Amino acid sequence: MRKLITDLFGKSPFGPIVEHSKKVHECVELLWPLMEAQVQEDFDEIRRLHSRMSRLEYEADLIKHEIRGFITHRSFLPVDRSDLVNFLEHQEKIADHAEDFAVILTLRKTIINEELHDYFFEYLKQVFQVSGTLLTAAVEFNNLAEAAFSGAEARSILRLIEGLNQEEWQADKLSRRLSRMVFALEGREDILNILFYEKMIIKLGDIANQAENAGDYLRVMIEKG
Repeated sequence: MRKLITDLFGKSPFGPIVEHSKKVHECVELLWPLMEAQVQEDFDEIRRLHSRMSRLEYEADLIKHEIRGFITHRSFLPVDRSDLVNFLEHQEKIADHAEDFAVILTLRKTIINEELHDYFFEYLKQVFQVSGTLLTAAVEFNNLAEAAFSGAEARSILRLIEGLNQEEWQADKLSRRLSRMVFALEGREDILNILFYEKMIIKLGDIANQAENAGDYLRVMIEKG
């Protein structure tokens, strides 16, 4: 892993940043099989997937530390150092929250109410969309950094980020709808289950929020460039 990261650097940190973005998105992609295992009540599979998630999050953390070490010792960067660090921090929090979601599922053998299954997957699909748009924007930002922070390419990324903000807003709406459905189960569902569902909803929302925040720092770097 360390040699791979070192080979990626050269003169720019942006290639490794894309690798970090990809690794973070891998963490998010693992949420789908985790959710499938949860609704299927396959708690052994949940534990297995949690171990895999922990490994992916650790690998993302290694890449982040390598990038931070690199930019700390560079006298010149084409973007503001603090903006780049903030982008990395918010992106890393996406992986952290994905792992937190996996941890939540391991805490107790909770059976998800069947009325909520489709709505959880719809919400999760929207969270995927937000994370996927951020990854696309990060890849395009790398291409932009190799040329110049202006022109049609820059405008294209800014449109992506604007779309990311809209997608996060949609995720918020789905989150609120799902929460209303969860609390409407009060009296028919064990209160601990209701609290468990709400923890799941909040943690997925945290992932979408951090993706939006990371996208905002991409915007800042483009606009300053």
